[in-house]
Amino acid sequence: MSGGLAVLVNPTAGRGRSGGLLPDVLVRLGQAGHAVRRIQAAGAAEAEAACRSVVADGAAGLVVVGGDGTVHLGLQAVADTGVPFGVVPVGTGNDFVTELGLPRDPLAAADALAQGRTRPVDLALVTGADGQRRWYGAVLGAGFDAIVNERANRMRFPRGRRRYDVATVAELLRLRARPYTLRLDGTTHAVDAVLVAVGNTASYGGGHRICPAADPTDGLLDVVVAAPMNRRTLMRIKPSVFLGTHVAHPLVSAYRARTVELAGEQITVYADGERVCPLPVTITCVPGALTLLG
Repeated sequence: MSGGLAVLVNPTAGRGRSGGLLPDVLVRLGQAGHAVRRIQAAGAAEAEAACRSVVADGAAGLVVVGGDGTVHLGLQAVADTGVPFGVVPVGTGNDFVTELGLPRDPLAAADALAQGRTRPVDLALVTGADGQRRWYGAVLGAGFDAIVNERANRMRFPRGRRRYDVATVAELLRLRARPYTLRLDGTTHAVDAVLVAVGNTASYGGGHRICPAADPTDGLLDVVVAAPMNRRTLMRIKPSVFLGTHVAHPLVSAYRARTVELAGEQITVYADGERVCPLPVTITCVPGALTLLG
């Protein structure tokens, strides 16, 4: 690959581990003959704008050093542009790199990126009712998982992963099925569900294989729906999600479609673990929208 690589670093990823690894990462990328420059940004919005700017200015590639949230941010700049995109994983979940078979060790990932090999990968494009558009690479949640995220993000205490544990318990106590309208490639389904997930890849939340059959090269999205169930049943099914065997449960259904239209009330969807917009949304698989390094 000729030209320069732009590198975005999330300094808080992996409890600050990215900062300590950065010099070695930059050296390894540079040793392969790439001009490397770091993107400077004070926050997420500024970082996304800076990524869009360097891509528009002709960067030969964009590399993000961080977790799934940083990946999500970088995807907004490179999706459907043909500009190669690489990931040095230092987050806690790293679902995107795991599902795409990329190295989970940060320095091994930097070495792989330096070789310059690329391959096309599908992405999902979400469009909200107001026309807002966001790309995602892994999974969109629009049920219990999204509700937990929404509660956790409103909480100021406790910090870290414990917030999600507390939010999960709180929402379990309020668990109820909600009515959704699900339209798959033009075919409408009215469903009551406690969870709806739409996957480009299989996993989210640090290894929860919620859409276990999802393939980011098949041009399709996998949709998993959990029918009404009580707290005890949900908690009994939950461990099987790590293996992807939950889809065999009679209360869980799986579908596949190119375009998914999803409507419901009082649900804000999350994709790649990031807040996107309220329902309704239209989600479209865009084949080969990402040129992936590594």
